[in-house]
Amino acid sequence: MDSPHGASVTAENFGLKGPRGWAFRGLGIDAGPGSLVAVEGPSGSGRTCLLLALTGRMRPTEGQAKVGGLRLPRKMAAVRRIAALGPVPGVSELDAAFTVDEHLRERALLQRRFDGSLRALLRPRAERAATARARIDTALDAAGLDPATLPKAGRTSVRDLERLEALRLSVALALIGTPRLLAVDDTDLKLSDAERTEAWDLLRSVADNGTTVLAVCSQAPEDAITLRTESTDDAAGTAARSATGETTTEEGTADAFAETGRA
Repeated sequence: MDSPHGASVTAENFGLKGPRGWAFRGLGIDAGPGSLVAVEGPSGSGRTCLLLALTGRMRPTEGQAKVGGLRLPRKMAAVRRIAALGPVPGVSELDAAFTVDEHLRERALLQRRFDGSLRALLRPRAERAATARARIDTALDAAGLDPATLPKAGRTSVRDLERLEALRLSVALALIGTPRLLAVDDTDLKLSDAERTEAWDLLRSVADNGTTVLAVCSQAPEDAITLRTESTDDAAGTAARSATGETTTEEGTADAFAETGRA
């Protein structure tokens, strides 16, 4: 039985095919609640498609998977309700024109509007505001982001954030919804060695607090459950060793996403 927070992630012979061939195929994984799972591989090797498939945003072509006991693809909508996206280019990017405070207020409002109970919506305005502020503060603390340290505090625009600060903000926004699974794309992109260490420390802390983390990267930390993907020109794919099985991948992630769409 899964914990109230973390969601187990299991898959067997899991695959997704786009118009240019297989984005990934034959994947196997068995990760318990609160695990740190790293999807390691070069750009174009199907990493993002895998992340979106396991969070219920893309429909797989073959095989089976369960997230928090919910079977994919049958329960894609239910999986989306328990899985939150951090930064995923083209899917859940930050708005460069928004300030940090604007992003946080918007996410808290959406969370209350679409995920709150009718009773919560009918609470006094001051009580609703205090609840939203508490959620934001808790998420910021978990993401290790203190707006007061930014150049213009909460009025700092996203375009003025450093890469690691933007990652922390994206994680905080995702955590406002208290998801059981957090998915992050391009975790170590454009980070220095020191910043990469900080990024993994952040995600490890989230996992240690009970939320399962699925993170795409070019180089996985040693303590993560690691799935490795490889680019190939062969439509049938070539095998790449995963943590608990075999996975084959192919370039064409964008095309596969275009075909399957955001379900």
